Amino acid sequence: MWSDRSMCHQQDFRSLPRNWGQGYHQHLISRHEVLNTFRSNLKKKFEHLYEGTATQGNPTLLNKIYTELYITESESGEISNEHEVRQIETQSRRAATEDTPIKCSDIFGALPGQDKPIRTVLTKGVAGIGKTVSVQKFILDWAEGKENQDVQLIFPLPFREINLMTEKTQSLSDLLHVFFPETKEMEISRDEYKVLFIFDGLDECRLSLNFKSKVKLCNISESASVDVLLMNLIVGNLLPSALIWITSRPAAADLVPSECVHRVTEVRGFNEPQKEEYFRKRISDQSLADRIISHLKSSRSLFIMCHIPVFCWISAAVLEKMLSPAESGEIPKTLTQMYTHFLIMQTNIKHEKDYEKTVKDEDMILKLGKLAFQQLVKGNLIFYEEDLRECGIDVTEASVYSGLCTQIFREEFGLYQGKVFCFVHLSIQEHLAALYVHLSSTNYNRNVIDQLTKQRLWSKMKYWFQLSSSEHVSLSELHQRAVDEALQSKNGHLDLFLRFLLGLSVESHQVLLQGLMKQTRSRSDRNQKTVKYIKKKIRTIDSPEKSINLFHCLNELGDRSLVEEIQQYLRSGRISEANLSSSQWSAVVFVLLTSKKKLDKFDLNKFVGGNNKADNMKVLQKLLPVIKESRSVQLRDCGITGEGCAALASALRSNPSHLRELDLSGNELRDLDIKLLCAALQDSHCKLEKLWLSDCGITDEGCTALASALRSNPEHLRELDLSWNRLSESDVKLLSDLKDDPHYKLERLYH
Repeated sequence: MWSDRSMCHQQDFRSLPRNWGQGYHQHLISRHEVLNTFRSNLKKKFEHLYEGTATQGNPTLLNKIYTELYITESESGEISNEHEVRQIETQSRRAATEDTPIKCSDIFGALPGQDKPIRTVLTKGVAGIGKTVSVQKFILDWAEGKENQDVQLIFPLPFREINLMTEKTQSLSDLLHVFFPETKEMEISRDEYKVLFIFDGLDECRLSLNFKSKVKLCNISESASVDVLLMNLIVGNLLPSALIWITSRPAAADLVPSECVHRVTEVRGFNEPQKEEYFRKRISDQSLADRIISHLKSSRSLFIMCHIPVFCWISAAVLEKMLSPAESGEIPKTLTQMYTHFLIMQTNIKHEKDYEKTVKDEDMILKLGKLAFQQLVKGNLIFYEEDLRECGIDVTEASVYSGLCTQIFREEFGLYQGKVFCFVHLSIQEHLAALYVHLSSTNYNRNVIDQLTKQRLWSKMKYWFQLSSSEHVSLSELHQRAVDEALQSKNGHLDLFLRFLLGLSVESHQVLLQGLMKQTRSRSDRNQKTVKYIKKKIRTIDSPEKSINLFHCLNELGDRSLVEEIQQYLRSGRISEANLSSSQWSAVVFVLLTSKKKLDKFDLNKFVGGNNKADNMKVLQKLLPVIKESRSVQLRDCGITGEGCAALASALRSNPSHLRELDLSGNELRDLDIKLLCAALQDSHCKLEKLWLSDCGITDEGCTALASALRSNPEHLRELDLSWNRLSESDVKLLSDLKDDPHYKLERLYH
C-alpha cells in the first residue's frame, strides 16, 4: 500500500532530473526490502506453536505438529445460547456431507457457483477449537510464500491487545506504527496493494463497537478512538479495498452486523480421522498413541471433547504419563478426573522450579480459582490488571503463577506494551472455578454459590465476593443450589462448571485432592442426596435439552442407573411396549444423542405402541431434541396433531436445521396445521429437501400455503408428495408451474 505522490499527477518528463529513473528504482528496492523484513518478522513470530511449558525453551514448529482443522461455510453469525461443550456434542453428530469444507488458506476464495468478491470473513468456533491456530497457520503459509501471495501485507491485531489501546485517540496509520514499526517506512494509501487485517477474538473485545455511529472516517491519517477506527475499517469507510478476517466464539458472533460480513465460516475442530492424526503426531511412541486413542474411544464424553484441539493436548499430556510403565492408578474416565490429573501434573512441574518455598499450592489454587469463578460469572476469558486486583491478586503474584503453571495460567506480552492474563482454555477456568467453590465449602464452610444467587447484577459482583458467609451448608445443599443456578442460566454457561463441581465430590477425587492440598472434611458420602435431587429435576424439568447436562452430571457422580435401564430397553427393541416415566424418556434422549451412531433416521413408530394421539404427541415432544438432530424423520400414520406440527416447525426453524426428509403421510392435518409447517418452510434456516404429505386431507387453502412457502424459500425442496389429497386442478397447476420454473429446485411433484 505504497503511495508515490509524484505518480498521482501528470508531469513533464523534460522537467525531471536525469537520474530520476535511478532514484525511483532505488525507491522500489527499498520498498521491496521493507516488505521482506515485514514478512520475515511475521514468520519468526508465528512459526512456533507454544503449548504450555514450551514457551520456556522448547517451542514446537507449527508445521511439524499442525493437523488440518475441519472448517466449513456457515449460515450466519447469529448468537448461540448453548454452552460450547453442548455445541461440540451437536457438531459431533452432524454428517460431514451436510457441509462444505473450506481449507484455512482458501477462506477468501469463492466456492463453486459463487461469483461475488469476499471482503470480510467472520470465523466462529467454540473456545480452544483452533481459531487462533488457524490464523497462525494462514499467516505462516503466507510469510513462507506458500499461499495467498496476492496479498502484500497482513496485519494481525488481536482484540486482547487492542483492548489496551483505549486511552487516547489516534489514526489508523499511528495504530499500525505501534504494532508494526516497519510501517513507519511505508506510506499507506487506499488500494495500491492488497492488505489483510486479522482481528482475532471478537468475544474478548472490551471496546464499544457501535456500528450505528454516524462518525465516518475515510482518511487513515485522521485520529479517532480505537473503536471508531475499527468500526470504519470493518464497514469499509477506511481502506475499502482491504480484506478483513474476524474470529469469534459463537456467543459474540453477532456483534458485527450481517450486512458487513460477506462469508461466515465455522471451525469445527477435529473430525474423527483428524483426532487420531493429532495423537499420532503428538505421541512419538505409536503403540502408546494407539492405547490413548483406544481409551478415549471407550468413553463417549471424552471422545466427543476431542473435537477440541486443546482437550486433545490435555488428554495427551495426562494419558501419556498415566499409561507409562512407571505409573499406576485409575486411568481417567470422566472429564473431572482428566482435568484434576492435569492440574496435579502441573503442580508437580511447579515443584521442580525455584518457587516452591515461596508459593504454596493451596494459596495459588484458591486465588486462581477465585479469579476463575468470578470471571466465569462475568463471562470473561481474558483478564487485565484491574480484574486481578478485584480478586486480591497483584501483578507480581500473577506473573509468578504464570511462570509456575504455564499450562494452566498465562501471562502474555503483546505486540503493544501491556500484560494480558488468561487461562489456557475455558474448560480449565471452569474446573478451577469448581475447585474453588468445592474447597470453599469443605475447608472453610463458605457458600460462594449463595453469593452468586443473591446478586445477579455482575457490575456489583465485587461486593459479593468480598463477603465471607459464615452460614454452614452441607455439600449436598451446595450442590442443589448449584444445580438450580445452572438450570436458570439462559445460555448454559455454568453447565460444565456444574459437572466439575459434582465430580470433585466423588470419593476417588478426595484421594486425588489430598495430594494437592489438605481437606478438613470429606463428605462424599452425601452424594446420594445430590443424585436423588438431580433425578427429581430430570423428572420435573420442562426442557428436554436442559436435562441432557444433568445426565452428564450423574455420570460424573458415578450413577448410570437410568441410562443403563434405557439401554437395555433399546437393545431389546421393546421400548414401544414400555410405559416409560418422564425421567426415562429424558434418558432415551440422552442415550440417543450421545450414541456413537449418527442420527440419520428417526421413526416415531419404534417408540409408540398404539394410535393414541395424545400419548403419541407426548412422546413426540419428549423426543424433540432427537428429531432436531435427525436427517430423516418418519411420522407416517402417527396421529400427528396441531401440537405435533408446532413441534416439527420448531425443528425446521432451528439453527442449524439438520432435517432433510419429513414424512407426514397418513395423518389428518387441518389447514391450520399445514400453515404452521409452511411458515417454518419459509424460514431461511430450513433446508428440507423431501416432504411427503400423502393422504393428509390437504385442501386448496393448504396447497396455496405450500406454494407461497416455496416461493419464499425456493432453494432446497426437491420432492413434494401430495397424492391422495383433495386438490383441484388449479391447485395442482399452481405447484406444477413452480416445478417447471428453473428458479425453483422442485424436481418431483406427486399429486
